[in-house]
Amino acid sequence: MGAAPTPSPTDPFAYMEEAEGARALAFARAENARSLPQLQNDPRYAGLYADALKIATAKDRIPGVAIAGDRSLRDFWQDADHVRGVWRTTSLASYRTAAPGWKTLLDLDALARAEGKNWVFKGVECLRPADRYCLISLSDGGKDAVETREFDTQTARFVEGGFHLPEAKANVSWLDRDTLAVATEWTPGDLTESSYPYILKTLKRGQPLSAAHEVFRGRKTDVSASPLILREADGMVAALFAQRSLDFFNSELQLIGPQGSRKVDLPTKSTVQAYVDGQLVVTLEQDWPQKGFKEGDLVAFDLAAVKADPGDLKGTLVLRPTASQAIDQVANTRHRLAVVLYDNVKGKLITFRHAAGAWTRTATDLPKDSTIGVASASDADDRMIVNVTSFLTPSSQWLADSATGKAQRLKTIPARFDASKDTVEQLWATSKDGTRIPYWVVRPKSLKLDGTAPTLLTAYGGFQVSETPTYAAMAGKLWLEKGGVYVLANIRGGGEFGPRWHNAGLKLNRMRVYEDFFAVSRDLIARKITSPRKLGIEGGSNGGLLMGVALTKHPELYNAIVIQVPLFDMIGYTHIGAGASWIGEYGDPAIPAERAVLESYSPYQNLAAGKPYPKVFIETSTKDDRVHPAHARKAAAKLKALGYDYLYYENVDGGHAASANLNERAMRIALEYTYLEQRLMN
Repeated sequence: MGAAPTPSPTDPFAYMEEAEGARALAFARAENARSLPQLQNDPRYAGLYADALKIATAKDRIPGVAIAGDRSLRDFWQDADHVRGVWRTTSLASYRTAAPGWKTLLDLDALARAEGKNWVFKGVECLRPADRYCLISLSDGGKDAVETREFDTQTARFVEGGFHLPEAKANVSWLDRDTLAVATEWTPGDLTESSYPYILKTLKRGQPLSAAHEVFRGRKTDVSASPLILREADGMVAALFAQRSLDFFNSELQLIGPQGSRKVDLPTKSTVQAYVDGQLVVTLEQDWPQKGFKEGDLVAFDLAAVKADPGDLKGTLVLRPTASQAIDQVANTRHRLAVVLYDNVKGKLITFRHAAGAWTRTATDLPKDSTIGVASASDADDRMIVNVTSFLTPSSQWLADSATGKAQRLKTIPARFDASKDTVEQLWATSKDGTRIPYWVVRPKSLKLDGTAPTLLTAYGGFQVSETPTYAAMAGKLWLEKGGVYVLANIRGGGEFGPRWHNAGLKLNRMRVYEDFFAVSRDLIARKITSPRKLGIEGGSNGGLLMGVALTKHPELYNAIVIQVPLFDMIGYTHIGAGASWIGEYGDPAIPAERAVLESYSPYQNLAAGKPYPKVFIETSTKDDRVHPAHARKAAAKLKALGYDYLYYENVDGGHAASANLNERAMRIALEYTYLEQRLMN
């Protein structure tokens, strides 16, 4: 990894990169004051906000329940009465009823009022097998940095004198009731160039951080280090590993033992996915010719053999996807391995049992041609909570038995919009290099192919993240019901066809990702589904970078662009926020060949005067400590300097989600759809 460049003294907007710079914040406030009235004073905004808030806070949504070790169900829930949320529990028998009896474990709204903080719930890790004691992560305003506190679910209280770690981008796991494995900023500066911890220690109950025992140390040039703890079904620790992230996609697995750490002989592009019945299960993101395995394979290793000799692994192939398939998710129950497999972006769930050195498979009976996700897998038995969704069919939740493949529907949400007049089709565009790119079109059945349909196109195209069909509650009510067309593109950079789809768009090949998106855009226009005057696009984070590239490369194709929490300055990105952690995706501007590619598409550097840019809408959050708001601020400032009109919204709280609670989320969505209607439906 090359050295990160320093901000250019010739960049007039470099001050935007200061964490809490007064000039940057003043700019953001002034832009909010200029832009928000243009949207909120539109007579359509109030109705859009009311509809978005109704959907976001609906009490008949499906709870996101997880199976706890005591076989109860737990859920973090937000609604109009609890905009920050409550963590709660119920029994499976009660949950099956129309009105489950919930017991509140933790009320975030009450906690925020009592402590004067804008707490955002960032997840929980409980100590198996009983899951009574839990580590709760709390973020002030939605930042990635969290405060970690020990909580007793039996008393529904924070443990007096229990574990309490200060705010940090920390990685924390239970070792046992009185010991944690922690990677954090132990002393000021104990962070990588990407602003993440790289020193792993064990911390005993009652110890100050200064007394923790170091078990692994990476390097400041790494992305991060974190603990990985494998447990038997009874909760006993089977192995402690340190995961050393060399970059975002390459890592080393270090086995931690009494004599120190030993490197496990896995390819650096591989991911530990599960541990079941003594088998360590890994996906490969690169070929491993020495062992006969291929990119995309799911492989298992006997953990006892790994611990005996981590330098000489012998694996067993569990599953090899075909060219049209991709492993999207892996989980495990007490005795079975669960795999969500996509085939041409259509999901199914299969499970595997290991016995006598071989793996046998069972299909799970779930709706076909859907997006499937394992929400929770039980350690006590072989049950799973599974979510099923598609564009026009209301989402459902199932209780599946991974041993038999049988599944029972638990909950289904009511329809949020009238989908009777719509249909879904999967189409294919041809990219510049001849690669066929699939995309989904949700449209009125009666659509006239005359180029007049207001069309919203979205994509992500990065970090091996798969974009699959999900129930279009917001888009359905706020866009489809009004005659709009919604399009989701499965461009390269994502994981829709496994690691090869992602690897095809890395670093020097990054333009393939954007060429895929332009190919889909042109295909929509060629089919006369829409036209440049009626085509709008939106994307966030890496997708926000995609929007910036679309703006600067082909503004003639679009009349509306929503740019959410974006990367934008790709020459300076490695020194802004957590940017250095993404060098594995985009490349290093300190390396000449990679810098040349970055310069060719970096939106900030490519903004120029006299171009047919549409009036864009840029969004960010002051407390985004992942993709720093400097990217969005610099984009707006340069557009302003060049004389372009644009809209800008910076929410103070929210972090990378750009909204800290349901009210803020509804407001952001209403602002976006008001803008889209102004540009595409007027």
